[in-house]
Amino acid sequence: MKRIIYTSLYTSLIIVSLLFVSCKKKNESPFEANPIAKAIKLETQTITKQQLDKIPEAYRVSVENGGTIEHITYKSKNYYGDGADNEKKANVYLPAGYDKADKSKKYKVLYLMHGIGGDENEWGMKDEKSLVKKMMDNLAEKGDIDPFIIVTPNGRSGSDPDPNKTYLAFYKFGEELRNDLIPYMDSHYNTYADRDHRAMAGLSMGGMQTINIGICECLDLISYFGAFSAAPTSYEAAKVAQVLNKNDDLSINFFYNICGTEDSIAYGAHAAAAKLLPRLTSRLVEGENYRWQEQGGGHDFGIWNLGFYNFAKIFGGK
Repeated sequence: MKRIIYTSLYTSLIIVSLLFVSCKKKNESPFEANPIAKAIKLETQTITKQQLDKIPEAYRVSVENGGTIEHITYKSKNYYGDGADNEKKANVYLPAGYDKADKSKKYKVLYLMHGIGGDENEWGMKDEKSLVKKMMDNLAEKGDIDPFIIVTPNGRSGSDPDPNKTYLAFYKFGEELRNDLIPYMDSHYNTYADRDHRAMAGLSMGGMQTINIGICECLDLISYFGAFSAAPTSYEAAKVAQVLNKNDDLSINFFYNICGTEDSIAYGAHAAAAKLLPRLTSRLVEGENYRWQEQGGGHDFGIWNLGFYNFAKIFGGK
């Protein structure tokens, strides 16, 4: 009799548990169930004052007569699709004193990439409120860097803007960068048209693009690299080292990395892609042309803004 009661009770508990799980799944937030949506949520969360204070206050204020931001449209292709003609948008930061007519004064260019949930505006490089602009204006005014141009494009090389449908379009950006965006910048702005004066950096999915595309596909075009919380689909260190070792005639001016130790999305993948690289290739030497930086923080702009600030000093360093 006791066995029957226990069996019935056990069966009832199982049924209740299944109903609870079913209800939980039905009502569960898509941000928790969908890793892409979770990454988007983290990218768009509010940044605390404590996180912003990792960058010196003096570099986060507006500068009178600082640089300017332009909004451009350039011709490209629907590389993740039928290859049809496509128009892409991007934002361009020009340092204070930039004069289009003065062809004798040339500038380095940084191609700064966004994350899976963003577009050309995710870095906020839209107007005078831009933190990127404020940091650049202050770094230049205080003499920390030689000024350079920044481009924030849309990293999806396709025509559908939905990140849940077209995340694979991020992996086609190398064709757009090589065939369309770099040629456009070099023909419309006063740039040094060589790899020693070009950089690529990005957050999350943009960090993946920096590793997978910048280093592993476009090493002949770029020599400075910055990965901020690189996404889980970044190539592992062994593959990156293999590419570097095969191209020993192409110098690596610098490869900078930063990731938060509490970043549940990117830390493991980013570390697997970059942390051990100096042990796998003599092309990268810690303290010379390579840095791995990790500190308390998550998958957010507290880490990414600091990453940009540090990388800007490396790329523009005198």
